[in-house]
Amino acid sequence: MTNASVHPYSLLTPELIIDAVEKLGYQSDARLLALNSYENRVYRIGIEDQQPLIVKFYRPERWTDAQILEEHQFCFELAEQELSVVAPIVYNNKSLFYIQQDNVQFRYALFPTQGGHAPELDNDDNLIVLGRFLGRLHNIGKQKAFEERPTITIQDYGINSKALIENDVIPMELKTAYSSLTDDVLSRMQDITDSNSHISNIRSHADCHIGNILWRQNTAHFVDFDDARMAPAIQDLWMLLSGDQHQQRDQLSVLLEGYEEFCEFNTQELALIETLRTLRLMHHAAWLAKRWQDPAFPIAFPWFNSQRYWESHILELREQLAFLQEPPLSLYPS
Repeated sequence: MTNASVHPYSLLTPELIIDAVEKLGYQSDARLLALNSYENRVYRIGIEDQQPLIVKFYRPERWTDAQILEEHQFCFELAEQELSVVAPIVYNNKSLFYIQQDNVQFRYALFPTQGGHAPELDNDDNLIVLGRFLGRLHNIGKQKAFEERPTITIQDYGINSKALIENDVIPMELKTAYSSLTDDVLSRMQDITDSNSHISNIRSHADCHIGNILWRQNTAHFVDFDDARMAPAIQDLWMLLSGDQHQQRDQLSVLLEGYEEFCEFNTQELALIETLRTLRLMHHAAWLAKRWQDPAFPIAFPWFNSQRYWESHILELREQLAFLQEPPLSLYPS
């Protein structure tokens, strides 16, 4: 097996990247800047007499064409309703394009450049704006389901992550502690999920952290719907919360003040916050393990795969098990 087949991104030369843009009718000025992305490869390309463009090359074999196009269609629906999302550029009625190099086919999309910075979440006015945006997003998201994209589940994010880590990754001396702990965590999360099985999943951003929100002129511009999935509405809210329960309750109350102007929120979903947080922790660790052979990952995450990292991960999961056993966040003081 060649190195290129193991790491196909090594074939993404500057010439290929510029050619991918120019074959869609643009004239590059040859300025190219790699942006901070690991799952995919994303570049800002200078364009003659125009604003620069963003080109995203999708990681081979992660999503099917149908799943990528379903992500694009969701963005188009949101943009049509005047939500500020950075949707793909359409060229000749297409938004997903292909370019070949050494028997490797790359799929890519173009996006307009969007400036901005991460929102300040300690500002109530900002939280209300974000709540309104997410309420509008979810009001559209619940109108129909994704047919191709998956759902956030305990099986996918939890059980599969545990199997990968304990079989191939974690140091042997920590394996017993990890396996026993994650058995307890998964059992508790399953109990919580079973008790709330009536909660509906909707089309969601699903990776709604501040790095995917560009704030400019009191407006939130949402980017990177690459992880869009079916999930409870709370999935797009809990990542905007921080601090202790009192602080999170105050933040959520303000978010929902804006959210419920456009979409009703089911407060029973609050019971799922710690489950979703725990699943994200497990999924993230497994994601790093799966991508470790990509040369970009050891550079970006040098602390991963060390004894200290796995000890810290186990400690985090122990803390999460304690949170899972406590009463869920409430909008009302106890």
